[in-house]
Amino acid sequence: MRVTTLAVLAPVPVWLVADPPLGHRLRIADGEQTLDIGAVPVAVAALLASFSGWGLPAALERFGVRRARAIWTGVAGVVLAVSFLPFVGDGMDGGTRASLALTHLVAAVLTRGLGGRFPGAGSRCR
Repeated sequence: MRVTTLAVLAPVPVWLVADPPLGHRLRIADGEQTLDIGAVPVAVAALLASFSGWGLPAALERFGVRRARAIWTGVAGVVLAVSFLPFVGDGMDGGTRASLALTHLVAAVLTRGLGGRFPGAGSRCR
């Protein structure tokens, strides 16, 4: 559970440094609509990612999947790679792009921290 807590809290300092002190509002523009990204959405997105990263190993363990650790690590890597795809498009400046990319590295914290550990029993998958 410590890894999940860390993963939720890790992106918030990135937002705290980028948004208030540096005065760089994290915004994504899509045509005429603009989305301001605040600390709460950053923390909620990290929480959802954390629960997903924590729940997949538990589900794999529950169903007795062989090579579950390799599957979990592969899925985590693919999800991390796909999470960076929106940064290649238009709609955000370089500062927003860099700040959000840092917050997406929370997946790296989860991947390293959980490392295939199955949360319910505290065992490792084989």
